[in-house]
Amino acid sequence: MNISELMKKMIEYSEGNLHDINHFIKVWTYAKTIGELEKIDEDTLFILEAAAITHDIACPLCRKKYGSTNGKYQELEGGILVRDLLKDCGLSVGQIDRIAYLVEHHHTYDNIDSMDYQILLEADYIINADESSYSKQNITEFCKKVFRTESGITLLKSIYGIA
Repeated sequence: MNISELMKKMIEYSEGNLHDINHFIKVWTYAKTIGELEKIDEDTLFILEAAAITHDIACPLCRKKYGSTNGKYQELEGGILVRDLLKDCGLSVGQIDRIAYLVEHHHTYDNIDSMDYQILLEADYIINADESSYSKQNITEFCKKVFRTESGITLLKSIYGIA
């Protein structure tokens, strides 16, 4: 499966929820951009892109089950859903495991163990800051505490006009 096929599959999975579709497309765009600017290898970039597309796969279930898309609920429910979505897509067990790990941790900001994880957090935050109208103070503090890639920091500062 390639990224375009996964994108199509995830759009179908989203059942016309434009917010969810637009959100993961925007996160994917920033994740791919940061990954390429940071010159991560092709295999890691594929994992990153797949995780960016599927990172909020649990949102529909969480809305029904919890009445909320709280990040911790998404992490709790997302792994099994993404494993099910990807099981017949021709990916290796290792690829599916890594994508599921990233989906299960995309709201966990400590013990960041790799570039794909770091970049996914940064890309998701860039979009969440806009969609949730975060204050400049929140953005500045989050940048200092979590952002590590030169490209992610530059994009965040340029987009939100922070120093």
